[in-house]
Amino acid sequence: MRVLLIGANGYIGRFVADRLLADPAVQLTALGRGDDADVRFDLATGSPGALTRFLDAVHPGVVVNCAGATRGGARELTRHNTVAVATVCEALRRSGCGARLVQVGCSAEYGPSQPGSSTAEDAVPRPGGPYGVSKLAATELVLGSGLDAVVLRVFSPAGPGTPAGSPLGRLAEAMRRAMQSGDGELRLGGLGAQRDFIDVRDVARAVHAASLSAAQGVINIGSGRAVRLRDAAATLARVAGYGGALHELDGPPGALRPTIGHPRTESVGHRVDALGHHRTDALGHHRPDPLGGRGERTDSEHAAPAPHPYPDGCGSWQQADVRTARDRLGWRPRIALEESLADIWMEAACRI
Repeated sequence: MRVLLIGANGYIGRFVADRLLADPAVQLTALGRGDDADVRFDLATGSPGALTRFLDAVHPGVVVNCAGATRGGARELTRHNTVAVATVCEALRRSGCGARLVQVGCSAEYGPSQPGSSTAEDAVPRPGGPYGVSKLAATELVLGSGLDAVVLRVFSPAGPGTPAGSPLGRLAEAMRRAMQSGDGELRLGGLGAQRDFIDVRDVARAVHAASLSAAQGVINIGSGRAVRLRDAAATLARVAGYGGALHELDGPPGALRPTIGHPRTESVGHRVDALGHHRTDALGHHRPDPLGGRGERTDSEHAAPAPHPYPDGCGSWQQADVRTARDRLGWRPRIALEESLADIWMEAACRI
């Protein structure tokens, strides 16, 4: 089976490439914007006709699309997440290869859900931000294309290679800095959100299974269990051997939440929490919050921090219903979150 993998250098794409290469029955060709791709092609600017000619030459049986953007403005997200997928769908329609399309989607397409609930594939999508909107538009293009296609809606991927700018990546980096400097306290914001974390290697297994299956439509890929980010932080501290106090900054306006551990007196100075919130400069003045939150004054001013949403537009809760993946792909998650966090920590600890 010849597989064309788009986005092989991305976070998920790298592990999908490894998984497919481990299958002796797969002949893999990587298409992307980087110099190390087998074929260089930019989906956001390239024409469907040019991609069609390549498809007719290579004649893949499966096209896997892991490409896309997770950051940027609405225009950039639309270009890389929606226009790019429109190019793939149109090229496949024009081509005579008859390839199956496996599109990697995202749980941000669903938007916020009711706490305690599990989101199934028939839920009405209500994305809470431009990223989710751009990915949902891509899914609708795939589903309406008439192609042999499946969309895997991946919930919150974790594990090796986790981007340093993601919530778990920032948490690990903040813990590394604290341990390196001997700091006995971490002030952590944005920990109230609960997310369904799934190891990126399990995601790659799901993509492989979807490539071999006849399943169509949308299929959720998650663990089926929501985990509070503050619990993930505590687990990360345990696997890292960090014995300091974890202070939570989440809470309603006007009141601080109880802290984990013992507070300490802190001099006026630069302070950053694990998710990049609540910064002050050397004079205690406000500095910009990269996630759009409100700055925090020094301890002496006793200013209460504002709550900060998890930066995916999905509110306080997401949990996948993964029965469809089990029934139609024969797939189940194998890697526990603690192992994923241990791998995140190992990479963070090796940074200089």
